Amino acid sequence: MKGVMRFGKQGKLSSRYVRPYRILKRIGKVAYELELPANLAAVHPVFHISILKKCVGDPASVVPLEIVAVKDNFSYEDVPVEILDRQVRRLRNKEIASVKVWWRSQSVEGATWEAEAVMKAKYPYLFPSDFNPA
Repeated sequence: MKGVMRFGKQGKLSSRYVRPYRILKRIGKVAYELELPANLAAVHPVFHISILKKCVGDPASVVPLEIVAVKDNFSYEDVPVEILDRQVRRLRNKEIASVKVWWRSQSVEGATWEAEAVMKAKYPYLFPSDFNPA
């Protein structure tokens, strides 16, 4: 195994899936040559079928760039639009309040549950004094 380059960290809990790469050509019946980036030049580009995982893109999860204001460094700030719902989870010794937040770049179905205290600290304008969605 000396001189063999591995993907990321080694060990029992290391991830097996790296990322999708384009297939250049099929070699025989059970191997494919992949187009790997320059930082993986030390890795042999031919892989057995059993190692590969089929990548099926979900067109519903793609967000158009016109909706999201992407900065020069390819980052964007997701702004919450509205609080849709509120719930309180009761544990043995405490209660955790959560709110369902509708974000600007997502549909209503893609809203996420966030901690109420964190959202109040970051976005106080979403919480009027008489806030009680239900």
